[in-house]
Amino acid sequence: MNKETKQQQVAELHDKLQRAKAVFLADFRGMNVEQATTLRNELRSAAVEYKVVKNTLLELASRETDKGSLSQHFTGPTAIALSYDDPVSAAKVLSKFAKTQSNTFKLKAGVLTGKAISVADIQALADLPSREVLIAKLLGTINAPVANFVGVLAAVPGSFVRALNAIKVQKEGN
Repeated sequence: MNKETKQQQVAELHDKLQRAKAVFLADFRGMNVEQATTLRNELRSAAVEYKVVKNTLLELASRETDKGSLSQHFTGPTAIALSYDDPVSAAKVLSKFAKTQSNTFKLKAGVLTGKAISVADIQALADLPSREVLIAKLLGTINAPVANFVGVLAAVPGSFVRALNAIKVQKEGN
């Protein structure tokens, strides 16, 4: 690569690093083409960008971003996964792949909204329910008091009608 191409790649990667909500680094030593293709397809379906990047270019691109704390992990073969929307889905795919391909694919570290996270933190992130499930739980929690209040309000007239009916039955019986 000539100098202009490298500068263009660094600028492009710098922009991507700034836009990404989460960045994950992995060591992919020993992966074959089939495994890499499988991982890329799974990440693509989760709206995650996956690239193999030279460490020096990644070092230059991460300067002046909140992803600079990853620089200590820019050793050996480095693959980078960039998540712009849902970091949980990216962590799920990467964590699952790292478990199934433990000999060839190892997570190194990550950054989530500007804070460095370890491999254990990535695993904890992967164990979270998906965004949709969390939103559904939140909406259920918000809706519960309203539903209970409506139930209480509906119970008052119902109880009143049942009491009137009981009095009517009692008077008819006398």
